[in-house]
Amino acid sequence: MRVNFRPSLTATLKHEGGYADHPADPGGATMRGITQRVYDGYRRRRGQAPTSVRHISSAEIEDIYRLQYWDACRCDELPAGIDFCMFDGAVHSGPAQAAKWLQRTLGVRADGVIGEATLAAARAVPVGTIIDGVCDRRLAMLRTLATFRHFGAGWTRRVADVRELSRRMAAGMASTKATIDPAPPAEPGEPKALPQDRGLPDIIKSPEGIGGLVSIFSAFLTAATDPSSPLAWALAALIIAAIAGAGFYFVRRMRSADA
Repeated sequence: MRVNFRPSLTATLKHEGGYADHPADPGGATMRGITQRVYDGYRRRRGQAPTSVRHISSAEIEDIYRLQYWDACRCDELPAGIDFCMFDGAVHSGPAQAAKWLQRTLGVRADGVIGEATLAAARAVPVGTIIDGVCDRRLAMLRTLATFRHFGAGWTRRVADVRELSRRMAAGMASTKATIDPAPPAEPGEPKALPQDRGLPDIIKSPEGIGGLVSIFSAFLTAATDPSSPLAWALAALIIAAIAGAGFYFVRRMRSADA
C-alpha cells in the first residue's frame, strides 16, 4: 500500500544503521543500507559525479529505497503487511530474491519478477500465511550463507521484528505516519545477506538453494547453445580440440602398430 512506504522505510532503516565497511560483508561500503555501487549508479544516471556513500543525503536515501526496492517489488499494489515484509527482504537480499520467497509461498512460478499473476495470487491467500511463508523462507536462506556465523544472531532478530511489524500493519495496528531521522546512527547496520554468498554444500541442502542451482544450470545451457554467446564458441573450440587430439592419438597408435 502506498501509505506504508514511509513507516516501512523508517522500520528498515533502524536495522541498517550508519556507515559500515565490514570485510565479511559482500555488499562492501554501505551507508544506511545503500551500498557504494548502488549510490554510484544512482548518481551517474542523474549526470552527477560519484562520491563516497558516506555523504548520501536523506532525500537520496528515500529516492533510492523507493525506486530500487519498494517500486521494484510493486509494494504499492501489495496488501498491507506484505508490502513491508517484501520491502525489508528486498533491501536485505535483493528484490529478485524477495520476489522468489513470495512466489514460492504463493505456489506460482518463481521467476523473481512480481507480475500480475503474483499480485493476483497475493490477494487470494490470507495475509498472515504469506507473511509467515516469506519470513520462513528468508530465514532458511540466511542460514545457508557463509556469513551467517558472523551475522546470524542479528539477522534472526531482524526477521522476527519484520514478521511482528508486518502482522501489525496487516491488522491496522501500526501508524502510517513516520519520518526519516536525518542523523544517521553512530553504529553500523547489519550487512547485506546476498543469496550468492553460499557454499555449494549449503546450497544443495537448502530448498531455496536448489532453485538457485537449477537457475544457474539453465542459464549455462542457454548460453552454451546460443551461437552468439562467447561461451558457445569456447565450448565449440574445446570440442574441436578434443576431437583433433583424439584423432592424432589414434593415428600414432596405428602407425606404431604397423611398425
